[in-house]
Amino acid sequence: MKITILIPVFNEERTIDIILEKVLNQTKDWNKEIIVINDGSTDKTLEKLQRFSNKISVISYEKNQGKGAALKKGLEKATGDIVIIQDADLEYDPKDYPKLLQPILKGETKIVYGSRNLGARRFVYARYFWGGVFLTKIINFLYGTKLTDINTGYKIFDTKELKEIDIETPGFEVCEELTVKALKRKIKIIEVPIFYKPRSFKEGKKIKWIDAFKALWTIFYLWLK
Repeated sequence: MKITILIPVFNEERTIDIILEKVLNQTKDWNKEIIVINDGSTDKTLEKLQRFSNKISVISYEKNQGKGAALKKGLEKATGDIVIIQDADLEYDPKDYPKLLQPILKGETKIVYGSRNLGARRFVYARYFWGGVFLTKIINFLYGTKLTDINTGYKIFDTKELKEIDIETPGFEVCEELTVKALKRKIKIIEVPIFYKPRSFKEGKKIKWIDAFKALWTIFYLWLK
């Protein structure tokens, strides 16, 4: 069993080396590949990636295209049996990998989400928390599911399933796209609780209110498609 870890990154010079050290430490005995997609960073992110050149693969392009576009690009190079999507900040802890992988390894599902809302949820901005809850409830209403956190940064997929979903959206709305397309394919999504340490805009948080409208549009567009 080989694991592919996809890490899209845009202007994360303060955290990229730290998260890579955490990922490498957690997976030191694994059969794995780590693919970092440098999504048009204009800071020292690419420079910091150089010291990991013998341990990771880097895909880099000049213009920022968005998380969805970065994942699509990274997935083209993925050769693992399972894909872990890992954000480049420090909000999510790779120590959660083993429990995130278990439902797939046991054959219970082909998709696992790490839910920030199963247990005590910590957040910096209430509006973003409730926005995520709202989008999740819409999905639940449309598809009769009981999900708690569709916008989590921790999503684990059977690689074949993820490639067949065929990512189309370029930005953060990729979370809604992946969820809707999986549910339309009748794939059960299992959620497990994870550690989550939210960050502020001062610390580098990038998602904006416009992304909520893009997410909402994506849900209904794909539902009607």
